[in-house]
Amino acid sequence: MNPDKAILTCALTGVLTDPKQHPVPVTPAQMAAEARDAFNAGAAVMHVHLRAQEPGMGHLPSWDPDVAEAVVGAIRAACPGVIINLTTGVIGKDISGPAACIRRVKPEIAACNAGSLNYLKLKDNGQWAWPPMVFDNPVAKVQQFLDVMAECGTHPEFECFDVGIVRSVAMYVKAGMLKPGMGRPECNFVMGVASGMPCDADLLALLPRWLPEGAVWQTTLIGRAEIWPVHQRTAELGGMLRTGLEDTFYLPTGERAAGNGALIEQLAACAQRAGRSIASPDEARTLLQLQGARA
Repeated sequence: MNPDKAILTCALTGVLTDPKQHPVPVTPAQMAAEARDAFNAGAAVMHVHLRAQEPGMGHLPSWDPDVAEAVVGAIRAACPGVIINLTTGVIGKDISGPAACIRRVKPEIAACNAGSLNYLKLKDNGQWAWPPMVFDNPVAKVQQFLDVMAECGTHPEFECFDVGIVRSVAMYVKAGMLKPGMGRPECNFVMGVASGMPCDADLLALLPRWLPEGAVWQTTLIGRAEIWPVHQRTAELGGMLRTGLEDTFYLPTGERAAGNGALIEQLAACAQRAGRSIASPDEARTLLQLQGARA
């Protein structure tokens, strides 16, 4: 891996944020416009969640392959050469929805949630923000997703919400679950979920020691202005960088971001302060050993 090159990923919209309350894109045209702003600011990868397209909706997820095709097609048209990273996260055993979307649009990358987590959040008054739930990702489910990705030539990005999940990825690789041709191992350290790893620069510095050999890593940092020093530390440690309206609405100043482009501009500045240049999509393909990488 060339640590001098930083891959920037933009997480355009996320899962459930209500577009009536926050400036998240939903329609194919909105997704394409936000992706273009992020692409122009240096993002080589677009992390794509799909939203219901019915009138008055847009805050609920969709696993309609037609929606996937419309959204991804619009992004690819607006951002020539961009890398698509498709979400796959579902609760329960049925993965038919995300599997159908992967098979339809054949993204170069897809998220692969690498372990289970009690997904919790508590209000200041001690009440649960939502009923306690388990984001279930047992090994058999991880394997199902990896099988679909291998079938479609898609590279898995292992989403790691806790330290034990990071360590599990090394076991997956040793057990042969990452097939030849699926790229080098890649872990995404998700920090800031209330019941997962905190967004903490000291913890971040420890995590790479538990990666599989030769792995690439990045951070997803969830929060407000406090995430930006940890983005900077990611850049300094040689990690890849991700932000977007899925992860935060706030710039380093504490001001609300008008859109994804402004957030990616700040992420690029983190890389540049660390003495790193921004990877183009083709450079990102080479770094991750994607199937579409040019010789």
